[in-house]
Amino acid sequence: MAALIGYEEALWALYFIIPAYSSNSLPTIFKGGPPIDGGRLFIDGRRVFGPTKTVRGFLGGLIGGSLFGLLESALLGWGLFPFALLVSAGALLGDLFGSFVKRRLGLPPGFPAPLLDQLDFVLGGLALSCPLYGLPLGSIAILLAITPPIHLAANYLAHRAGLKDRPW
Repeated sequence: MAALIGYEEALWALYFIIPAYSSNSLPTIFKGGPPIDGGRLFIDGRRVFGPTKTVRGFLGGLIGGSLFGLLESALLGWGLFPFALLVSAGALLGDLFGSFVKRRLGLPPGFPAPLLDQLDFVLGGLALSCPLYGLPLGSIAILLAITPPIHLAANYLAHRAGLKDRPW
């Protein structure tokens, strides 16, 4: 697939996704603590995000994703750490948005929402980073195509390792 869209686009897709994937997965390890919504209810009477979105998870994901981006920048010599920070923050905000949507639909935390669960963090990362750094359309296409199966496989492995209650 990379040959069809070009080496540079494939490289940008990989550079983009490492901080986003890590910031999206690390909250599973840093779970617990006070919920990010403070237990508040939205105007529909449901929790804003729910009990599984915690301050510790958000900060752990932001710091961890940014550190992965810093390491990536150092290894590749690109010096785009601010990009990694934006992608990490965007991925976490995208995940919070996905949780917000699921609560509005009356879905409980952990209930599957195909494609929303797999793409909310990628779309959040794109929304926050692309206005400043841009990303080739081929890179975006790669990310949208590969993320759902990778996300499902990672969740299955995290479930098998005892890090997640559900395999999705």
